[in-house]
This record gives sequence, structure tokens and C-alpha cells, in this order.
Amino acid sequence: MEETLVSASMRIEEIVIFVIYLLCMLAIGIYFFFKDRNGGEKTYFLGDRQMRPWVAALSAGASDMSAWVLMGLPTAIYLKGMGQVWIPVGLAIGYALSWIFLAPRLRKFSVVYGDAITIPQFLTNRFLAKSKSLQVICAIVFLIAYTIYTASSVKACGTLFNTVTGLDPIYAMYLAAIVIVSYTFLGGFSAVCWTDFFQGLLILGAMLLAPVFAAFTLQTLPSNPGLESGLWDNAWAWKDIASGLGWGLGYFGMPHIIIRFMSLKSQKNIRKSSVIGISWTVLVVIFAALIGIIGRKSIAYTPEIAAGELVFIEMVRQVFPALLCGVLLSAVLAASMSTADSQLLAASSAFSSDVYKPIIRKGQSSDAELLWVGRFIVLIVALLALLIATNPSCGSIMGLVSNAWGVFGAAFGPTILLCLFWKRFNFLGAIAGILVGAVVDIAWFTCMPALGAQCEFIQKCFVGVYEIIPGFIVSLIAAILITKLTAKPADDVTEKFTQAVTYED
Repeated sequence: MEETLVSASMRIEEIVIFVIYLLCMLAIGIYFFFKDRNGGEKTYFLGDRQMRPWVAALSAGASDMSAWVLMGLPTAIYLKGMGQVWIPVGLAIGYALSWIFLAPRLRKFSVVYGDAITIPQFLTNRFLAKSKSLQVICAIVFLIAYTIYTASSVKACGTLFNTVTGLDPIYAMYLAAIVIVSYTFLGGFSAVCWTDFFQGLLILGAMLLAPVFAAFTLQTLPSNPGLESGLWDNAWAWKDIASGLGWGLGYFGMPHIIIRFMSLKSQKNIRKSSVIGISWTVLVVIFAALIGIIGRKSIAYTPEIAAGELVFIEMVRQVFPALLCGVLLSAVLAASMSTADSQLLAASSAFSSDVYKPIIRKGQSSDAELLWVGRFIVLIVALLALLIATNPSCGSIMGLVSNAWGVFGAAFGPTILLCLFWKRFNFLGAIAGILVGAVVDIAWFTCMPALGAQCEFIQKCFVGVYEIIPGFIVSLIAAILITKLTAKPADDVTEKFTQAVTYED
């Protein structure tokens, strides 16, 4: 009876913290709704390029590190051992390289090429193309991949609400989606970035505190029956190393992350933002790995922990008092929301700015009309994500993220890099790179296990390799090959490229 009362008391305190946190996020959305109510498309989708270094850096990190880094990644290490540690290594390397090489050029190029406010718009402007086919292709890939990605965040919110409040997971997912949609719908990019800023601080605090205190307070168990292997059994398996490092390739084509590079107030802010962003991400992925390792040694295995990806939540509840536990568990909510809002906004901008405005309305739409179309798409994508997340067979949080991450990295990574660093690159090469990357990534994921079951060589050499790797490589080859086989860009396109390289603001 006493144990039940303590549990109920703890649950009430956690719920109070959650409610306060959710109200704060809504307040930010309402504030920017009234502050920017006279702003236009650029204000709603890019914050009018006024993001400060700290806000842009932490927003980029928080929009990247969804609940999968607090729930999915630690649980993967907990279940499978040190072979999964290569994922945070790949993430840290890829994120650092994107800030160092991608950010400076992407911001300059997006300004020079028609003050582009979305990635599809930039890619089309890069070739001074009159055809809108590239924008449409990008928008379709965005809507598909972002719906899957958002579903992972909604599912994480449902799991968390269910764990803390006992609320049915389905209803919990609907509640989380309503809050996320509300402040994204109202405040746009500025609200998303500022909520991400505070959520990024909360995520980092939780990731620093949990494993350090757990290491000193949790009693190490002599064994953890039910786990797949010993901690170090797969640490040096080549497929795990390649696949883990392959996660880093995703950063070169992740629109909701690299759009933050375009939103910076000036070129001078990039260096400061890069130091902040890289430092934040490296710390987060290191401590995510530590949570998985310490959890494996100190938290007894149960099917519920494995299925719900609950290692972080279980660790926090065992170590901290109720009030602080509520704050730290809010970090999982923060991680889920900070990614979902960015994905909703990116999908919304892709449709309204890159399909509705130039193709459906043929440039005749007003700013007010575009804003409401964008808000409508936020609602549609959120509803589709809910349908996926509430389906019992949709897969794990980590699995959903892995699928979306692979599509984005394979489809857009090579094309964006070539756009920024190869003057000879042309429009047809860009289309080929995006289409081939997406198709190869999806085909590898869906077909390779079946082929491996029929052929021992395929099983040994290819099954288990993360699909982003072949997708990225084949996309890069296709983009270069098609460019070489087709006509060179016109002189005005190459001149514009030179202008972008030398641009200073």
C-alpha cells in the first residue's frame, strides 16, 4: 500500500512538471503568432534570417536529436552492445563536417540564389531553372520521409505519456500531436527555433546528469539475462562499423537541420554557431552511449524495457527524486517535440512554397494565403504521422528514424554537396541524384533481406549494411555520370556560382 502511495505521489509530481512544460511551449507559439502576425512567407518559414548563433546552433541540434537519442539509441546499445556505439561516432563526425563545410557555403548560396527559403527552392535556383520539376520531386520525397520521421516523434511522446501518466498510448499520441501542431501552426519558424533552443538546453542537462548519477548510485547486477550478446561481442564487426559511421552521411541531406544554416543572421555568426552546435551534439551522443552501457550493466532486462525503448526512463526513475525525475523526463518530451515541429514546418514549406505557390497558383498567391496553406499542410502531415504511429506494426522509434534518415541522406546529400562545390554540376544531374538515391535506399531496405535469404553471399556481404551507404554512393555516381553525359550549364549559371562563392555580407 505504501509503495502504491509513493508511486502515485511521484506520478502526480511528474505530471505537474509535464503540464508546466507544455504550457511554456504553447506560450512561445502564441507569442510569435502575435509578434510576427504581419510577417510573410520568409518570416514564417525562415524567421526572416534573423536567428542568433546560440538559437540557430541549439535549434539545429535539438531538431536533429529527437527522442530516438534518449530512448532508441541507448536501448539499441543496451540490447546489442558496443557494436551500436559506432552510430554516435558517425553522428558526431557527420554533424561536425556539415557545420564546417556545408554551413558557410549553403548560407551564402541561398542568399545569392534568389534569397531561397527552402532547400527545393535553392536547388532549383542553383541552376536558374524555369522548370519546377526538381521542386516537385523534392516536395514529394519530403512529404513521404517527414511523415515517417514525425511518426517516430509522436510515438515517443505516446510512450512517455503512457509511462508517466498511465494514459492510453493512443490518446497520449493525440495529446502530444495537438501541442506540437499548436505552437508550430501559430508561431512558425521563430517559435520552432526558440522552443528548440530551450529544449536543447533541457536535453543536454538530462543527458549529462542521468548517466553520471546512475554510475554512482545503481547497483551493478552480476548478469543481465535475456540480452542478445556480451557487451563487446560485436564491437568490431565490419557491418556495425560501416553502418554506424554511415549515419553521419545523413547530415549532408537533412533539410530540417541544414535549413538552420540558411537562417543565420550573418556569415560572421557561422563560426560561433558551429562551435556551439558541434560541442552540444558531441556531448549528447557521448552521454547517450553511456546511458546504454551503464543501463546494460545496472538495469535488469525485461521485454517491456526492450519493446518500449525505456532504458533512459527506467534509469531516471531509479536514480532521481520525483520532482527532478519529472524535469529530466521532460527532456524526452523536449527531444520528441523539437524534432517533430521542425519536420512539420519543413514539410509544410516544401509544399506551400515549392508546389502550391509556383505550380498550383502560378505565383498569384498572397503571403496570407501561403501562410494558411502551410498551416493546413502542418495539420495533414501530423494526421498522417498519427496514423503511422498508432499502427501496432509500425516498428520501433529507432527503426522509423533510421528509415527516414536513410532516405534523406541518400537522396539529398550528394546533390547538395555537388551543388555547393562543383561548378559543372547541372540540373539533370541533380534530378538523377535525388531520384536514384531515394530509390536505391528504399529498394535496399525492402528487398535485401529477401535476397539474402536466397543467397548466402548476399546474406554475408550485404544484409545488415545500413541502406544509406549504397543509396548515397549510387546517388553520387548517378549525379556525376548524368552531369558528364549532358550539356554543360549555361554561362550565367557558372557566373552565378562564382558570385556565390565570393559573396560576403
